[in-house]
Amino acid sequence: MNLLNLLNLLNVTNIRRIRSLVAARPVRPRVWVLVLAGVFAVLQLANVTGRDTPDTKNYLSYALSLRGEGKREAAAASIDYACRSGASIAARRQSVDVLRFHRPDPAGRVLAACREREWRAVEARLGAGQSGGRTAPFMPERFMRIFEARPGYPVFLLPFLTLFGVTWGLWLAGVAVTVAGGVLVFLVLRTLRAAAPVCLTGQALFYVLPCGTTAMRPMTEGLLLALTLAAVWGCALALDGDARRVRAGLWLVGGALAALFTVKHAQALFLGACLAGAGALVAMRRRRAGREPGRGVLAVTAVGCCGVLGTVLLARLLHLPSESESLQDLLTAHFSRPDRTRAWPEFLHLQVNFWVEWTRRQLWEPLFAVAVAAGAWGVLRGRRPAGVFVVAAAFTGVLTQAGHPDISIWGDRLIVLAWLLPVLGLPLLLESVPPRERIALPAQDRPGPPDRARTVRRGPFAGMTPFGLTRRGDRGRGR
Repeated sequence: MNLLNLLNLLNVTNIRRIRSLVAARPVRPRVWVLVLAGVFAVLQLANVTGRDTPDTKNYLSYALSLRGEGKREAAAASIDYACRSGASIAARRQSVDVLRFHRPDPAGRVLAACREREWRAVEARLGAGQSGGRTAPFMPERFMRIFEARPGYPVFLLPFLTLFGVTWGLWLAGVAVTVAGGVLVFLVLRTLRAAAPVCLTGQALFYVLPCGTTAMRPMTEGLLLALTLAAVWGCALALDGDARRVRAGLWLVGGALAALFTVKHAQALFLGACLAGAGALVAMRRRRAGREPGRGVLAVTAVGCCGVLGTVLLARLLHLPSESESLQDLLTAHFSRPDRTRAWPEFLHLQVNFWVEWTRRQLWEPLFAVAVAAGAWGVLRGRRPAGVFVVAAAFTGVLTQAGHPDISIWGDRLIVLAWLLPVLGLPLLLESVPPRERIALPAQDRPGPPDRARTVRRGPFAGMTPFGLTRRGDRGRGR
């Protein structure tokens, strides 16, 4: 095939024929959901390790102990994973350091130092008799009790670790929960009667915004995001009005709250309270307008109240760490210092300082604040009852951050649930943008069939082919 024939295949007529064939056989939205999920998973291969935090060792050792491994075996696997990850990060940082990039690879030295440091601490605590519970003794016993009360995430990790080992198991678990979160975003928007492109936009935003990055880390936040989205999906179904969808929505909300209790019971408390408050607000506004609140709204409110009551009662019955214990953990640097005698006044003082500094940083780089405000506008603009529940679910991120006002926590992961507002709201805001206007013009004096109208697009790309070239029939013509 010579160059002229190739150019002939790429002319405007053939391009139009290809586009008409594609339009005649549209791809189903579920296919695009899978494509987005697959692309995201492939991109994560660039960082199989290097995402862990100090708390990752606690969850990993818990999961390995559920598989039947002893304290030393679980500690060995957890230390090896954490230290290899740290060594990899050190090597990558040195490779781009303008002063040290030519030096020998530091991975071996960093790995050996990390193992020696971690084993020294573990051996000392095992020798002191700290061998209870499921987690390896990486930290003081009071601190480890906080993780003993969170079996949900280790149970979620267990099948991945069993089938794929520690490194690939943790990576695949992160991919699975993040992909599930994106799919749930699609389902929430679809339930709100959004068009398929809008729903796919929301799924893509979940992957590219900080919620996707945080969900991939071997921590509880990915599971918290997925379960919170499941509860939001349940609220959207319950507001639909159909009896079957209301029942399905209530089961989703109740199941998400129950699962959240096992992952982090404070999040179950926050979400239950926020959903109950949102339901009460919607019901009150409808009554003031002279309308019935609706069975779905009242039912979600009742489920939220039951979630709050159940969380408080179970936490007391199971002797889970209380809010005062969490407060001492914050103010004593994980119980490495004596307990504070005036914990609550100090906490309130720190709270004020934290939000002042947080606001100053947001005004410096206001991307988060602007995105959240635009997202809130999007969900409340055309779908107000459902939007109130979305705002309530996202507000749990603010409550989580307020419960732990530590400005040094990397990546703002505690407030990550607030990113659900941009994820769900920005696509709905873009949906309100009117489509491009088309104007039918009478046929021009040009070769071709008679009485044929021509459609012209208005906009900055009028008269342009897909390759940015002007149509041959428009060359030299006045506008």
